[in-house]
Amino acid sequence: MSDDLSGFSLMELFRLEAETQLSVLSSGLVALETDRSQAQAEALMRAAHSLKGAARICGLNTAVSLAHEMESVLVASMDGTAQLTALHIDWLLEGVDWLGQISRQTEDAVEAFQQSIQPAADALIGRLGSILNAPPAPVPPATPAPIEIAPVPSPEPNAVSDEGPGPATPPALTKPHPPATATEPADTTVRISGANLQRLMELAAESILESRHLTPFGNSLRQLQQNHEGLRRLLNAFPAGREHPGTVPPTAWLAEIRDQLTRTESVLATQREEFDRILRRSTTLADRLHHGLVASRMRPLSEGIQGFPRLVRDTARVLNKRARFTVIGEGTLVDRDLLEKLEAPLGHMLRNSIDHGLESPEERVARGKPEEGRIRLEARHAGGMLCLVVSDDGRGIEAPRLRTQVVKKGMCTEDVAARLSEDELLTFLFLPGFSTAEKVTEISGRGVGLDVVQTMVQEVGGTLRVTTEAGRGTAFHLQLPITRSVIRALLLEIAGEIFALPLARIHRALQAPRESLRHIEGRPFVLLDQQNVGLVGGAELLGLPAPSRETSAAELTAVILRDAHQTYGIEVDRFVGECELVVRPLDSRLGKIPDVSAVALLEDHSPVLILDVDDLLRSIESHLHRGALRPLPTAALPREAHAPRRILIAEDSLTVRELERKLLTQAGYEVHVAVDGMDAWNVLLSTAVDLLITDVDMPRLTGLQLVTRVRQSPRHARLPVIIMSYKDREEDQMRGLEAGANLYLTKSSFRDQTFVQTVTELLEHHTP
Repeated sequence: MSDDLSGFSLMELFRLEAETQLSVLSSGLVALETDRSQAQAEALMRAAHSLKGAARICGLNTAVSLAHEMESVLVASMDGTAQLTALHIDWLLEGVDWLGQISRQTEDAVEAFQQSIQPAADALIGRLGSILNAPPAPVPPATPAPIEIAPVPSPEPNAVSDEGPGPATPPALTKPHPPATATEPADTTVRISGANLQRLMELAAESILESRHLTPFGNSLRQLQQNHEGLRRLLNAFPAGREHPGTVPPTAWLAEIRDQLTRTESVLATQREEFDRILRRSTTLADRLHHGLVASRMRPLSEGIQGFPRLVRDTARVLNKRARFTVIGEGTLVDRDLLEKLEAPLGHMLRNSIDHGLESPEERVARGKPEEGRIRLEARHAGGMLCLVVSDDGRGIEAPRLRTQVVKKGMCTEDVAARLSEDELLTFLFLPGFSTAEKVTEISGRGVGLDVVQTMVQEVGGTLRVTTEAGRGTAFHLQLPITRSVIRALLLEIAGEIFALPLARIHRALQAPRESLRHIEGRPFVLLDQQNVGLVGGAELLGLPAPSRETSAAELTAVILRDAHQTYGIEVDRFVGECELVVRPLDSRLGKIPDVSAVALLEDHSPVLILDVDDLLRSIESHLHRGALRPLPTAALPREAHAPRRILIAEDSLTVRELERKLLTQAGYEVHVAVDGMDAWNVLLSTAVDLLITDVDMPRLTGLQLVTRVRQSPRHARLPVIIMSYKDREEDQMRGLEAGANLYLTKSSFRDQTFVQTVTELLEHHTP
């Protein structure tokens, strides 16, 4: 999605913010059952607070009431006046569901939808209020209740089956079903079928290959031009003045030949220039098309597993078990088509791990284990492949029992089963119709599940295997391709060595004056798209001899890498160019080489190492924390003459932030944004602004702390500051003004023209 949100309506902005905040609430509420820390509750309270503020801006009164009551419950949990039980978590998750449905309505339908759900919302608000009005009563163990699995239809709407690929809804039966009249919002994204997208990918690949065919033709033209130039030199050397009887004088003949050659050379030169221009354009276009399509297909794994924490929680409650779900590598990039295909198999393996893997709390205690079982999903890239592991710390798969089941189902004789190795025995788990369950339940026992996983893995050209240890747990290992065998890569020179980076994983290639380098808290940064991007030297990162300060280039050359959570840059010596590489996995005897994923051969058959972007990002994080990149001398960036007045907005609510930015941009101001107080402070250290507008409640650094820093800084002491907050009590306003704000405005009385007029008047009184 583009960073420019100026064309979005308020409802669209609320929908975007709700996707983020509701994801935080959904996963955080599940975690709150086991992690009662103040930090965990505070993060949830802040998400509910941001949703409430965004809903108030959009006039969504029902959403405001729900979010407010949820926030109050979370505040009570945070300060210890309320102890949340599993039933209370169910109610809060129910509120998350209702807020999600409200956010997905169109602007035309949202008011009617809110009215239709008002009775159910009021009932939920009443239940949430009861948490605050009375001490929590002991709640009996949850009775197994049906879980609704989507999107597979079932004759029993609330039944669970092995075939169900989707995440489960909460087991509490108090969740109201949305009215049938609720209108789904209009889709603001462009959808394209898988077949068409695949066709575009094939065309992009063909266009690249076709453009390569023009290269020999261009070389032939250059050779022809060289031949003509040689002929011209020979003719110019022919002696002039000799005549042959009865023929055209040689001088006239040679003059005509020279004229003809001149015209031919002129045509050839023109055609060569035109050909070179077309070749450059077609190659660039083909490469951009291919790079854009590949990049558009890659999404972080977290986008496809948002419902898994709740699935694990609800399934465990139905089975009267306790389970903690952990994800490692949720930022790992996956092809979007593969991500969709993974949801059902991973969901089944998680349910399978809870049902077959984890013991009951009593059995775990008897075995010397904690009551709470552990379910873990790991994801990483290795050797150009996506590696996924779903594991548990349960009872494991007992080989004797599995042999008995194989014989009982008539899949082989007792003699054959006795001779099977453990690996051979485990392959029966992936056969259609095979199940180790003693009876059919809502969760398992029908023998449909792992064979579906195996089929999907084989369809995409991957592998699936299982490892187990009796009494210790079971792990399912999936190895899937994430790229084709041929990739587009950027060749880089670092400390005299050539390395390759997949183009699909490069956010940007950067060349800038070395004076643009900044140092914040001793770390090197460069300002890119109003964001401070940390830098590290490529030679130091890869353990190569670092260039001396005297030989450092005057221009900074770097590649910018990013994933779902972080953005960093690697300084390199130079960009060698782009090329296509055939990926070859490293010999397994070498083990895992840090920061390297695979190897390839260049056109001259010399080897080149393909760098592992995920490893690099982890190494960079560690490198910057150690301060391994030596600070470089820098100079201040001059302010552009006659530039528009700059305003910095520090606001953690996307809806409020974008509304303020849109209004001020339309008024002719240059607007910078920051997502919290610390982000705003970093912007102030590197960018000259004329006005700061800040919220109060923000993570990492609050608005009051930010204003205090500004007033204590000699450079920013006179910077005009406006505080915008939902806190409208007189004591809150006094705290803001005492911290150093020039004005304190309340968001509850927010008006478009009043806001812009206030900003304009304050800037007029502080003309530089």
